[in-house]
Amino acid sequence: MSFHPEHNPVLVVEVVEALSPKADAVYLDATFGRGGYSRAILDAAPCRVIAIDRDPDAITAGQDMRHEYDGRLTLLEGRFSQIGTLLNEIDMPLVDGIVFDFGVSSPQIDDAERGFSFRFDGPLDMRMEKSGTSASDFINTATEKDIADVLWQFGEERASRRIARAIIHARDEAEITTTYQLAKIIRAVMPRPKPGQIDPATRSFQAIRIYINNELDEIRTALPAAMACLKPEGRLAVVAFHSLEDRLVKTFIMNEAGKAPRPSRHVPDVPEHAPRLNMITRKPITPSEDEMNQNPRSRSSRLRVAERTDAPLLAEVA
Repeated sequence: MSFHPEHNPVLVVEVVEALSPKADAVYLDATFGRGGYSRAILDAAPCRVIAIDRDPDAITAGQDMRHEYDGRLTLLEGRFSQIGTLLNEIDMPLVDGIVFDFGVSSPQIDDAERGFSFRFDGPLDMRMEKSGTSASDFINTATEKDIADVLWQFGEERASRRIARAIIHARDEAEITTTYQLAKIIRAVMPRPKPGQIDPATRSFQAIRIYINNELDEIRTALPAAMACLKPEGRLAVVAFHSLEDRLVKTFIMNEAGKAPRPSRHVPDVPEHAPRLNMITRKPITPSEDEMNQNPRSRSSRLRVAERTDAPLLAEVA
């Protein structure tokens, strides 16, 4: 299985194994990126893939691939929280399997003009859709408390207040407009990292990106929408990259599988509804040492898999 160097999908072998593509089936790649998972699924069986991405650059870049697979790949621009609407618009309300990859794609990270990474100096943007409030807009207008709250809630950054204070002081001197500017401000108030530790700006950049793109709310909306779009025995494969995302995925699957922990051992375990998902992976699948060596960005990835049961959705029962 080979891929264009521009997109190196994480845990792709495990994702394809989980979905087990079959002839004439239809699969949804809810985070197309540069098409790594879509390509792997299409190569595994004579099936069809519907791919969604909110980034217009991803849709444009995927046109050659769409022609390559001669009608088996359909590209749709939109957020993955809108998958129900998007699938209904093409008269394909149910699919046989769905994959999500909640990470930022390599081309987005490597494009300095997108402003996702402090590895390159570029505009402090971070918008996946190229519209709405940018990271620079937020950093230069938000209150110190709001900045600290974002860094703590979405980056679990313990030094959130210290960093927010430094940002306010710096922007009083000059507007913060580039990735290098922001990274320098953060590093100046943080201890020098020891060998092997992450860059001090990592959590703050992650937090701001998640906030700007409303990523966690997107996930909260997308997971039940995905379940509603799966045929019975259809598989849901979700790759998450940090604890906030993975916690949402784990909690959702456990709740829908009827495995949510009881508030007390004295309270009887009475499910509110028949399980709508079966847990396929009790613990998340993590990358092998070989994959981590070949693709360092895979290091923090976690794959969870569930399977749709034939239990009706609540709306179907009503």
